[in-house]
Amino acid sequence: MIDIAEWGILWPALIAGLLVTATHVPLGMQVLERGIVFIDLAIAQVAALGVIVADYAGWSPTGIAVQVAALSAALLCAMLLTWTDHRWPQVQEAIIGVVFVLASSAAILVLAKNPHGSENLKDLLSGQILWVNPGRLPYDALFYGLILALWFGLRERIGRIGFYVLFGCAVTVSVQLVGLFLVFTTLVVPALATFYSRRLRLFKAYTIGALGYAAGLLVSVVTDLPSGAMIVCAIVVVGILMALVTAPRAST
Repeated sequence: MIDIAEWGILWPALIAGLLVTATHVPLGMQVLERGIVFIDLAIAQVAALGVIVADYAGWSPTGIAVQVAALSAALLCAMLLTWTDHRWPQVQEAIIGVVFVLASSAAILVLAKNPHGSENLKDLLSGQILWVNPGRLPYDALFYGLILALWFGLRERIGRIGFYVLFGCAVTVSVQLVGLFLVFTTLVVPALATFYSRRLRLFKAYTIGALGYAAGLLVSVVTDLPSGAMIVCAIVVVGILMALVTAPRAST
């Protein structure tokens, strides 16, 4: 059974997961349509590098300076990928991969002399969703709401640059909220699982994300296993089930 104290931990984590799902599902569908599925890994890793560098400089991890550093790094990466997408579209996926590996290696180098470096890197990758600060959730909700309003209201007019900027902003906040692995999973799995089921696709994709976060959190608390990894597995399982149930049958 889950006691009151555990519910007190679960509800902020679930809200954080639902907020990430709300923005990342439609953005993930666009990522899949563009054929650049690893862009989120690259931009998220660059944002994480911004956090690591800010921490190395001695700035408070909860201060505005760290947020500015992370967002600036992500936006610079988004602008770079916008330019390369326009200049060399045929090899954009390879460029994204190089950016990810470079940012990851730079993060490892910066953390090499930090006694807590491996722990910090683990937190940025798998996240600490169970320890989400409830006080920051209203601000995150407002931020994500603005991104959704811009996406659904101006999607046809924002163009390539607008997409990368919105994507960079969303990923910057999300990677600090739930970790890199969950950001990637929430972007790709719901969009991939519903790719061949276009009827009510957005609803199905949101269902995958919501059920995945809820089931993963519950199982992680009951089994005392890492929440981030458990949620990733839960979203993938729910996505597979949704694809099997809703995918159109081939005609004979």
